[in-house]
Amino acid sequence: MRNGLRGAVLGAVLVLATACGSAGAPVDPAPVGDVAPPLPANVGGADAGGGGTTDTSCNPLASLRPANGTSITSGSTMAKIKENGKLVAGVDQTTFLFGFRNPTSGQLEGFDIDMVNEIAKAIFGSAEGRVQFRAIPSKLREEVLEKKQVDIVVRTYSITCSRLKRVNFSTAYYQAGQRILVESGSKVAQLSDLGGRRVCATKTSTSLTKIASDPSKPVPVSVDNWSDCLVMLQQKQVEAVSTDDVILAGMLAQDPTLKIVGDRFTEENYGIGIPKENEDMVRYVNAVLENVRGSAWQSIYAKWIGNKLEGGTPPAPVYR
Repeated sequence: MRNGLRGAVLGAVLVLATACGSAGAPVDPAPVGDVAPPLPANVGGADAGGGGTTDTSCNPLASLRPANGTSITSGSTMAKIKENGKLVAGVDQTTFLFGFRNPTSGQLEGFDIDMVNEIAKAIFGSAEGRVQFRAIPSKLREEVLEKKQVDIVVRTYSITCSRLKRVNFSTAYYQAGQRILVESGSKVAQLSDLGGRRVCATKTSTSLTKIASDPSKPVPVSVDNWSDCLVMLQQKQVEAVSTDDVILAGMLAQDPTLKIVGDRFTEENYGIGIPKENEDMVRYVNAVLENVRGSAWQSIYAKWIGNKLEGGTPPAPVYR
């Protein structure tokens, strides 16, 4: 009985071993298609309604003169913000040096973030716990102001005549200029060298408008955030990134295998975006900026920009 059972078990084991050891008929692997790195979300081309750098119908830098310094009058926009207990600010969280999320602390940091905090300090006496940051892509800057979803937008926001038709701006608090970022081995020296080649910028930015209108006809590639441009350049999906030199300096700090080339070929004056009808807020923010230029601006610049770029002085205010 035991011998019979042992034989049956041994036979079953031999059958299983034979089955497992058989290579069987060879199977062709699944066909491999495109193995290129995936593109970021919402990649497009030249968009309509960009930054409007060609609109010269106004003096874009002329803003409203401060009226009552930083004192807050009853019923004003600032009084309502103070009553709500929070300054709601549209900012970036993807642009190193100006508006980015610190991977260690999880906090938003950068030049623009510090400018928001200066306005909050003027309204509340302290910025601690008084700012509600809302991260937005560049293409939504006008929309969130028009819909009153934020009180201000501080997001490397170039002042232009076309934008002034939809929103208001403070005086300029930083002056940048468009340049080009390429791989270190590239022979590109200026925008005209990029004719027929893919060049990245964010949607509705003045940078994208300039790329699309250049006579050498670069191929504009538009994305939601500047970090997407950096990734596409690293993955060789574009030939170059072209935007403000300070934004490119942030990319270069993250990837030193790249280089910034050429001189500035635009002038970009960053202002603080404010809803069109809130003129009292424009005057108030301009009063805050008057104070910041005389004190905090230099320390904020040294903290974030330092020796990464030439310059280091705030632009003088221009008033209507």
